[in-house]
Amino acid sequence: MRFLEKVSKMAGNTFAVWVILFAILAFFIPGGFTWIAPHIPLLLGIIMFGMGLTLSLNDFKAVLQAPKSVMIGVLAQYTIMPLLAFGLATAFQLKPELAVGVILVGCCPGGTASNVMTFLAKGNTALSVAVTSVATLLAPILTPALTLLFASKWLAVSAGSLLLSIVQIVLVPIILGLVVKLLFRKHVEKSVAALPLVSVVGIVAVASAVVAVNAQQIAETGLLIFSIVILHNVLGLSLGFLIAKALKLKFADQKAISIEVGMQNSGLGAALAIAHFSPLSAVPSAIFSVWHNISGPLLATWWGKRADKDTAKTSDDTNYSKVV
Repeated sequence: MRFLEKVSKMAGNTFAVWVILFAILAFFIPGGFTWIAPHIPLLLGIIMFGMGLTLSLNDFKAVLQAPKSVMIGVLAQYTIMPLLAFGLATAFQLKPELAVGVILVGCCPGGTASNVMTFLAKGNTALSVAVTSVATLLAPILTPALTLLFASKWLAVSAGSLLLSIVQIVLVPIILGLVVKLLFRKHVEKSVAALPLVSVVGIVAVASAVVAVNAQQIAETGLLIFSIVILHNVLGLSLGFLIAKALKLKFADQKAISIEVGMQNSGLGAALAIAHFSPLSAVPSAIFSVWHNISGPLLATWWGKRADKDTAKTSDDTNYSKVV
């Protein structure tokens, strides 16, 4: 079990590398990954089940202890990213399928990787987990409603079908995970350290499958969509941080909300795009999955090193004061 824990920890720490590596392989050798595409909903269900296994009452205590911060995070998540997506799709005059894909990923909740990034950034990890949990539980209602609101300009949107898919892919697995944890707590606690490995394998497989299925479309529209995805992500990170700062939250909370807003559950976006629209609509989610696993670790590392320097400086100042 210790070996598995070490492998799991290493996989979590090098998560971005694996996403990028397998996305490149899937682009150049699509035939080796297209077989995964039909299993994307199952893979996401497994990831959400794992999320349910890791949730506890302490995660939801943060909602009661800091309701303002959690509310700001959830509201920012479901306003900034959908509005940015709509604005970018309109400004760049995207094809209907691509426009819907950009909006769909913008209307998804934050991804679980945001919790890891917040931890590495020395942000408020408890707040990050609480925002992710609440946003994910609200996804069956808010994601279809917002997609209908913003994407129906381009294509017909069935909010009811989207709701059903999200319930099946997200809500049911999370509830099952919570139930299993309550019934078999000791066994779950022993195996929970291996869950990061399961999540990494699942997310890498989903991203690879979407890239493989859309390799030709990515080659044709890649530069445009990549530019839009970068703008979407960077603006989301920036606006999330600025709003939290304007509302005078602590710096650790500002970092958590910035990362929560900027990092999306792009795997869910890809699954919904393929199931309800077209493979082309999944391209923005696929590229987002690769890009935010570059920008997230870069930002988290920079913030983390800055926090370490500030801590060291404070410690030196304290020691100097004692000597004086």
